[in-house]
Amino acid sequence: MTVAVVLFTADLRLHDHPPLHAAVRAADEIVPLFVRDPGVHAAGFDAPNRRAFLADCLTDLDERLRHRGGRLVVRSGPVAREVRAVAAECRAAEVHMAAGVTAFAHRREQRLREELDSIGVTLHIHDSVTTAVAPGAVTPSGTDTDHYAVFTPYFRRWSQVPLRDPLPPPRIVCVPDTARGEALPSAADVDATSPGLPEGGETAGRTRCSSWWGGDLSRYEDQHDDLAGDATSRLSPYLHFGALSPVELVRRARAHGGPGAEAFVRQVCWRDFHHQVLAARPDAATADYRTRHDQWRGEDDAAQDIAAWRDGMTGYPVVDAGMRQLRHEGWMHNRARLLTASFLTKTLYVDWRIGAQHFLELLVDGDVVNNQLNWQWVAGTGTDTRPHRVLNPVVQGKRFDPRGTYVRRWVPELADVEGRLVHEPWRLPRETRAALDYPEPLIDLADGLTRFKQARGRG
Repeated sequence: MTVAVVLFTADLRLHDHPPLHAAVRAADEIVPLFVRDPGVHAAGFDAPNRRAFLADCLTDLDERLRHRGGRLVVRSGPVAREVRAVAAECRAAEVHMAAGVTAFAHRREQRLREELDSIGVTLHIHDSVTTAVAPGAVTPSGTDTDHYAVFTPYFRRWSQVPLRDPLPPPRIVCVPDTARGEALPSAADVDATSPGLPEGGETAGRTRCSSWWGGDLSRYEDQHDDLAGDATSRLSPYLHFGALSPVELVRRARAHGGPGAEAFVRQVCWRDFHHQVLAARPDAATADYRTRHDQWRGEDDAAQDIAAWRDGMTGYPVVDAGMRQLRHEGWMHNRARLLTASFLTKTLYVDWRIGAQHFLELLVDGDVVNNQLNWQWVAGTGTDTRPHRVLNPVVQGKRFDPRGTYVRRWVPELADVEGRLVHEPWRLPRETRAALDYPEPLIDLADGLTRFKQARGRG
């Protein structure tokens, strides 16, 4: 009997899973393996919201495997050590896994290859598992550049790449009796999670996808920035954990057709764009990608402003609404992410890394690739071709939440403020403001803009 190990990482699904598909074809028995790596916690990636969502994903993956005669094997410890041990115990000849793009993933793959080489086990790394188009699959022609630094030309080339056919889930998975594992983690055992956290797992993700596909997809182009309408797919957590396949989503959207589907595909492409940037420049997870700037305010000289921003108490309602949604749901509307990030970096002039870290502590879809590079895009140190743009929270609030519904939903202190003044409560009569129990603006927007321009001039 031949045996192969499939190491699940950020690809917790059975549909369209190239490593699993290859292993099933290559071996008689399969060990579906997930390793709870203490290095993830040490690196600060193991936030409670993601830990709970991960537990749901693993439980669901185990159930789906059991329906096919298999089971998920869970081990704890350094990945290379545990995979080597499982391969030796089960006499596996091969290990299959999805490629990663972060420096953390590269180190993990290198250590794993070294450990497996020492016992004569072959490691197979599969591309286009966590992205629709593999990083590095398209590069600028006629230049020495190894990646695209601007989204629009990347999107044009990306759109021309033929996608592989999505792979069906295996019908049967036979797991050797020698594969030993531990009990599955439970989301119920995770403390300090957001109360509105969604359910994790491929089953929940596919249910969410089907529901959204039949309703909001058609109006996605026109309403994906509508804060109150909440017409976004909310599929990002499932994509982050690989409970859904980006290849399958893109092909399905293209088959559906229409402006909404096209707009959705463009958003998936943004995700791939960031993956190819970080694959080429792993240091961009912490270092300024394009425009170095050393004038940021940090924790020492902006502590009160940072705390007010984190708590949703800046005095700018749409910013505070976004920050409170983040704390309650472990998720935030994309337009609100842009507004809150712009306010921190360009109005308060605080280092983008401070904001990125706070998001990673709460976002269920938070990953190094998209979180860090989106923060850099907003802060003007990344791939934005207009790095000096500043989003005005009042203008943006009136445009994307014209009735104030989003603000009133998340900032109940302003629930009784009528009309568009909900975005400018400081214009209310003094006695009315005093009764709201809502803070005055942390900073005048004009003062913040002046400071930003002056500091960038020095930078």
